[in-house]
Amino acid sequence: MRKYLLVSLIFISITCMLAICPGRGIAQQIDRIAQLEQRLKDLSVQLPGINQQVTLSVSGASAQEFLRALAEAADLNINVDPAIETRIYNNFQGETALNILLFVAQEYGLDLSFVGTIISVRQLNPNAYRVPKIISADYDANLQQLTLGLENDSLINVARVITQKSGVNVIVTNELATKTVTLYVQNMELPAALRQLAFNNQLKLAETADGAFVFMPLGQREENFINNDAQLATRRVPITASMDDGMGGGQAGSLYIDAQRTEEQDIMPLLQVEANNTPIEEVIKYAADQVNANYFLFSSIQGVATARLKQVSFDDLLTALLRGTTYSHKKENGIYLIGERRLEGLREVRVVQLQNRAIDTIQAMIPAEWRQGVEIKEFREQNTLLIAGPSPQVNDIASIIRQLDVRVPMVLIEVTMLDIRKGYNVKTGISAGVSDSIRTGGTILPGIDYTFGAASINDFLSRIGSGSFNLGRVTPNFYVSLSALEDNNNVELRSVPKLATLNGHTASMSIGSKRYYRLSTQNVMGSLSPQTVVTEQYNDVTADMTIDIRPVVSGDEQVTLNIKIDISDFTQDTPIDEPPPTTTSKFESIIRVGNEETVVLGGIERFETVNNSSGVPVLSRIPGLKWLFSSRNKGRSKVVSVVFIKPTIIYQ
Repeated sequence: MRKYLLVSLIFISITCMLAICPGRGIAQQIDRIAQLEQRLKDLSVQLPGINQQVTLSVSGASAQEFLRALAEAADLNINVDPAIETRIYNNFQGETALNILLFVAQEYGLDLSFVGTIISVRQLNPNAYRVPKIISADYDANLQQLTLGLENDSLINVARVITQKSGVNVIVTNELATKTVTLYVQNMELPAALRQLAFNNQLKLAETADGAFVFMPLGQREENFINNDAQLATRRVPITASMDDGMGGGQAGSLYIDAQRTEEQDIMPLLQVEANNTPIEEVIKYAADQVNANYFLFSSIQGVATARLKQVSFDDLLTALLRGTTYSHKKENGIYLIGERRLEGLREVRVVQLQNRAIDTIQAMIPAEWRQGVEIKEFREQNTLLIAGPSPQVNDIASIIRQLDVRVPMVLIEVTMLDIRKGYNVKTGISAGVSDSIRTGGTILPGIDYTFGAASINDFLSRIGSGSFNLGRVTPNFYVSLSALEDNNNVELRSVPKLATLNGHTASMSIGSKRYYRLSTQNVMGSLSPQTVVTEQYNDVTADMTIDIRPVVSGDEQVTLNIKIDISDFTQDTPIDEPPPTTTSKFESIIRVGNEETVVLGGIERFETVNNSSGVPVLSRIPGLKWLFSSRNKGRSKVVSVVFIKPTIIYQ
């Protein structure tokens, strides 16, 4: 009776399983139980206890305890997997161990394996007895076209079937071992069908050099899409996020980052960034993820950023985000190091040697904000700068120095100065006096400038007085000078100095003369016995011509000249105790002239007039007699100064 009840129970259970598991699943379950029954019957030859009837009654016992009790009752060798967590509620009266093992395996999803006379019990693997599904794939070798009808089929099995039928190797990476795919295409070329299979099931497809196709999983935040050329392609999914500002202010921010990749895999893609009140650290992290950049944060990055950028590289984005902050970045061995500027790992030392310029003025050309936190040392002997500081600032400074270190033009300036003097001077009169060591002599032609000594005068008087009267004799030191001269001047003075200077620097030239005059000072010293002390001092008066020229060369070889000219000259000769009079002319001009062209600066005219006379009072004014009792000096001159300037650009 008990045996009948147990068989009925097993039959009812199998019937329920058939009702629940239709089709192929039912067939697989029945086939598995039949295989286990046959193995147990074969083992009963060595273990008679398998057919031995036992009585067991349990309520909520673990599978390990239940099977251990069954092994002791039937004298069997049973090994139970500790991972089984099944609880058994059953009452068996006089049933064979074979039927009990089959019932437990079927009811609780357990599997039996055999090693000699040892029965091992473990949890059933659902795939252990699954019948492989037939892959619906057909390949026309003549047209090289593939037809697929897939619905939740294993990708590995699909790749195996396509490889076997087409002869083209289709490979699936280990990450896709459990991937299932769905697709229906008809009469499509093999490469196009494989691309469509990858697109529909969010896979990445690559073709190797030997003609094989490899299915790979999409990367993090990657997706398939159809590009502008109607081709299947893969791109990174743009990041769109709403976030807190990270500073406890409660003000919400937003961030959108997208990477625009190129066909060249070695080039890091450009970024499109739209951030509104977003923490800088979050922008850096999301951007690095989009371009797959390696980075290391030395410290937390404080602050928020608002930006809208298109077509920017990751390096430019870091520079823009960290500029004006206490943070910096540096790329070393493909890793972006980000943190505070003062950290040793973010500082860089660079030696910049100038090739065309001197280091004297370079530091003044570097913007002040770039030099903050940067130390610059000069080595004049080597014309070299040592720059130490945060990497971005050091790179910016080195870049601007390289741009400034260009060849400076040398300008040769030819200055031709021409002075034209025109004038006349008339000197007439008779002068007489007493002086030591006066000798007779002078010129008669052209012009009369003759001095008669005492001997000549006495001889002349004796000749005149040889008749009825005698005029007498003059003292031995007496002399008479007779002057009747007229000078006409037409003098051209030419000088051609050459000056050379660097572009933008002033070249100066000065030519002149110096005269001295005597200044006498008379002082009375003492009161009881006063003494007169005469002091003589010689002061100088300078008259010169100074020219300052500063050339500026433009890109089209036009030269802009800043010219300053200062001309002074003595107007006449004066006694030693009188300062000589001078005239002064100045002008400034800015002109532009072509390379090797000449510009004329002229029209500086000076007029000098002299009208001096000396003679005996009253008699020197009487017409006719004034020529005997006076001496006159009258003159007029005109001086014209012309300056020719010719610049020549010299590139060394």
